[in-house]
Amino acid sequence: MEQFYTLGMILVMIAIFYFLMIRPENKRKKQAEEMRNSLKKGDQITTIGGIIGKIVMVGEETIVIETSDDRVRMELTKWAVSTNNSQQPVDKKAAKKAKAEEAEDEPAKIPEGSDNEVK
Repeated sequence: MEQFYTLGMILVMIAIFYFLMIRPENKRKKQAEEMRNSLKKGDQITTIGGIIGKIVMVGEETIVIETSDDRVRMELTKWAVSTNNSQQPVDKKAAKKAKAEEAEDEPAKIPEGSDNEVK
């Protein structure tokens, strides 16, 4: 009887591990692969190294990006693309910008009863 209990606990732990670790990771990988396969000319991207540029040519396994007004071009493999900034909805960009401006305008608050109060 005790053997079935132990076996059951092991199976429950494996199921929990699968649903909390493996499945979400596979989902993220699939989304990243779909994003990289949908890259097109004109998209604004960020690489895993932090380089931001505009795609000027898309190949089978590589892309060419332009990184500045000086027309600096770089050829990168598609797997090096971290995010496609052109695919983000405009509302999210506007919300982030508004949130950042709001945080800058708000003065820093000192909690009541702290030692840093002005006397």
